Amino acid sequence: MPNTIETLLRRNLYDVFGERDAEKRREAIAQLWTEDCVFIDHSGKSKGHDELDRAVAALHQRLPGYIFSQLRPVDLLHESGRLAWSYGRPGQEPIKGVDVVLVRNSQIYLMLTFLDEVPAKL
Repeated sequence: MPNTIETLLRRNLYDVFGERDAEKRREAIAQLWTEDCVFIDHSGKSKGHDELDRAVAALHQRLPGYIFSQLRPVDLLHESGRLAWSYGRPGQEPIKGVDVVLVRNSQIYLMLTFLDEVPAKL
C-alpha cells in the first residue's frame, strides 16, 4: 500500500531525520525518498540518497541529544505537504521549522526545510 503524504512527512521526521542508527535511517530513506531526490535547507542542497544520509548524519553530529517533535497537524495540497516541527533537547528552547515536500509515486522527491525560530544559544 502506498504511503500517504501525511505518512511520508511523519515517517521522514522520525525515521529519517530523527533516526541516529545509520542502517535504520538508510532503510527509511530508501523507502520514503526517490533515488533522484533533492533536499534543501540552510546548510545547502543534497541530491540522492547518499548525500541526504550524510546531511542527516552531520545534523546529528552537530546537535547531539536533540530530538524532533511534530508541532501541528500536516497540511496537504495536491501532491505536496508541510509539517511544522521542533528540534531540541528536553527542557531547552528548541529550533522550530517547517518541512515542505513534493511527492512523486508515493515518495518524496523534493524537500525544502525552512527555519522559523533558532535560539540565540545552541
